[in-house]
Amino acid sequence: MRPDTPAENVDHTAEAARLERTAGLYPEDAEALLLTAAAHLELSGDRPAATALYDRLLSASDGLENPALVRALKASNLWEYDHEAEARAIIDGIRLTAPRDPAPWVIIAESLESHDELEAAEDTFTEAARLLLPDSAEPPRSVHPVLYGRHRVRRMRGVPHDDWDTLADTLHTAPVSLDELHDPKRVWSLGSDNPAELAAEISRLRAELGAYREALSRPFPVAILHWPAPELSELLSAYPALTSEYPSHEEHLSTIESSLRELAASGTGNLGIVTGTVPSYEAFAASEGSSPADTTLLPQYATVLAARGRAVAWPPQRGAGCWCGSEEVYTDCHGRSEP
Repeated sequence: MRPDTPAENVDHTAEAARLERTAGLYPEDAEALLLTAAAHLELSGDRPAATALYDRLLSASDGLENPALVRALKASNLWEYDHEAEARAIIDGIRLTAPRDPAPWVIIAESLESHDELEAAEDTFTEAARLLLPDSAEPPRSVHPVLYGRHRVRRMRGVPHDDWDTLADTLHTAPVSLDELHDPKRVWSLGSDNPAELAAEISRLRAELGAYREALSRPFPVAILHWPAPELSELLSAYPALTSEYPSHEEHLSTIESSLRELAASGTGNLGIVTGTVPSYEAFAASEGSSPADTTLLPQYATVLAARGRAVAWPPQRGAGCWCGSEEVYTDCHGRSEP
């Protein structure tokens, strides 16, 4: 689908079929492509077909990068066409497994919220906040929707602000405050005959739309390329000229962490790590008409992987494993205060 295609002119069924065909050609990107295809099927109204795609992903023999996200999307979809019991069972399972990615938490909490399960939605957002929020540092951007969703649900329930609600207010930078955006009385303003009330609501909606547009237009992460030890060994065996770039695997890992810390210290946000493979890199080099031994291709390859949604956010969430692939928690590995 072209980026400039108006949403009302999209043939969602045809777009889903095109994405499924593309997934067959690029199996390394199948997860992201099929999730997008499922979203188009949901928009077309064919929710059973979307569920079939989620099931296809969950049954894949080679595993998924984010199975909790797929299960959350499946649960949300199931509930929309009267499979409430199955949806609730999946939601309960996700909460028990406590994923470290904010996205599944937001999806299941919003699903509960949309079906007027406000107390359960608040509990779910709160569980996610306890799990994902760092002890002292500013919450990463990926966790902001957890705080905003929790703020919204608590505002709807009429409960007093707590420290996390205050933090959400602080993080929110739109001209209209979260308290206004999440005011339960807004729905009454839409039916008002008072021009002043309607004008105020239009202003709020414009601010909310602006926040959504900002989130959608956010560029892909500034990503650093990571080679697992077996891949780096294969890469250097095939292209010895790259040894100057990668003297050793240990130095490679250390350089990744120090580079990311320097970028963060300079004020660069939205940082990530992409993991390369030799076949993928060779295919990229061929597409560029260049040799894989050309070191100038390495940052370009990292950018392409990030643009394809392959980046993992850095730093990892609290308690998450280290990005290097060790079995240690990040804070006990490359996340120690001293690199």
